[in-house]
Amino acid sequence: MPIYKTITVSPTTSVYIWKVTEDEDILSKGVELTLHCQNRMDGMKSEAHRRAFLSIRHLMALAGYVDSDLYYDDFGKPHLRDGSHISITHSHNFTGIIVSSSDEVGIDIEMQREKILRIAHKFTPIEEYRTLANTEAIIRKLTIVWGAKESLYKIYAQQGLSFLQHIDVIDFTFDDARTVAEIMYKGKKSHYEIEFLEFEGFTCVYALKMMGG
Repeated sequence: MPIYKTITVSPTTSVYIWKVTEDEDILSKGVELTLHCQNRMDGMKSEAHRRAFLSIRHLMALAGYVDSDLYYDDFGKPHLRDGSHISITHSHNFTGIIVSSSDEVGIDIEMQREKILRIAHKFTPIEEYRTLANTEAIIRKLTIVWGAKESLYKIYAQQGLSFLQHIDVIDFTFDDARTVAEIMYKGKKSHYEIEFLEFEGFTCVYALKMMGG
C-alpha cells in the first residue's frame, strides 16, 4: 500500500496522501462501496479516476473510516457521519484527504504547471509576484496560492464565492511552509491557517478554519 505521506497537523487533525501506482484490481481489494458510490465509480470512464476513487477509500480506512461513513451535501461537500470534518483531493497519480474532529478543513493537490501563469489574473493580483527570482518560482508560488484558495473554497462551500474578490492569502516565503488567509463574503469575515508542502512536481495545500475566525 503506497501511503505516500501522513502528516499529524494537530492531535485532532491528520493529512493522508497516497501515490497511486497499483492497478484497479489490487485497489478494490478490501474496499466495500455503498450502492451510491459503486454507481458513481461504474460511471467513471477513466481507469485513472476509478483508481483514484478507490485509493481515497484506503486513505479513509487509515483514518478509521469506511465508505458508508461518508456523505455529500447539496453543494457537493463531503461530510463524515460522526461529525468529524473531511476534505478530499486528487491530481493525476496523487490523492489526499484531511480529517479533523475539531476544525473545518480543506485540502488540494495540484501539479505545478506553466499553464497557471495564463490563468493567474483570474484568482490573484499577479503584480504581487513580479519580484520572484524566476518563472519556476512564480509557478510554484501561484500553485500554492491557487491550492490555498481551492482548499478554502471547499471549506466555505458557498456559490458566488470569488477566488479573486473574496479570498485573500497573506504573502509568504517558500521556507515558511505556512501562512494565513481571510475570506470576506457578504459582509462576513473568517480566518484560516494554511500549510503547504511540495513533492515530485506537485503542491499540497491544506487549510483549517481558525477558532473564533
